[in-house]
Amino acid sequence: MKKLISWNVNGLRACVGKDFLPQMAALDADCICIQETKLQAGQIDIAMPGYEIYWNYAEKKGYSGTAIFTRIKPLSVQYGMGIPEHDHEGRIIRLEFEDFYLITCYTPNSQDGLARLSYRMEWEDAFRAYLKDCEKTKPVVVCGDLNVAHQEIDLKNPKTNRRNAGFTDEERGKFTELLDAGFIDTFRYFYPDRTGIYSWWSYRFKAREKNAGWRIDYFVTSASLADRLVSAAIHNEIFGSDHCPVELVLKDQGE
Repeated sequence: MKKLISWNVNGLRACVGKDFLPQMAALDADCICIQETKLQAGQIDIAMPGYEIYWNYAEKKGYSGTAIFTRIKPLSVQYGMGIPEHDHEGRIIRLEFEDFYLITCYTPNSQDGLARLSYRMEWEDAFRAYLKDCEKTKPVVVCGDLNVAHQEIDLKNPKTNRRNAGFTDEERGKFTELLDAGFIDTFRYFYPDRTGIYSWWSYRFKAREKNAGWRIDYFVTSASLADRLVSAAIHNEIFGSDHCPVELVLKDQGE
């Protein structure tokens, strides 16, 4: 059995000051995938006993960035997709384990006024192709802030957000394409109709207090892993960021 956690910490240094380490120790996960570290090399001194840490930094200071804390030693580590135009912002780390790839991803935000939507569409197509290429070798577990609420039940106010970043028809369509390409949204696998469960809340308007949120943080797996899925959870009881951690428990191969 493997317990996997993903969390957009919205600045790891700030999150560490808000009980990141004890909260992660309490979750007792085998792998902890972090997005939006907002760090450069040497800017934090952090250790978790028993874990190795892998970092992918954005070239731009204080921006983006990912990390994976793992108790399972990977067979190999890859940073980025291997596509130069997509690999400057530290958005992807891939760890290869014996029976699957674990990929953490911080998907580009389409931004206010959808200024980056066209780039986002290019990213989505490249990322989907990358995942399918990985699948030629072994199944894939993808996690992270994918910056899209897929269905209307995945956010509190779908009608008023219809053309806002993260809930455009274009972004939702790309997520549908990903699922249609042979992937599972694990939370919806277990809870197809559950409403009112979110992973991100704006810092404005007391959104978290009112639970006016969005579910934009995911574990997505290759369909071939369906019989190994044990449980999925969203830890909205955990604070420290405008996102909360999400979880997947996976049976070991042959278990």
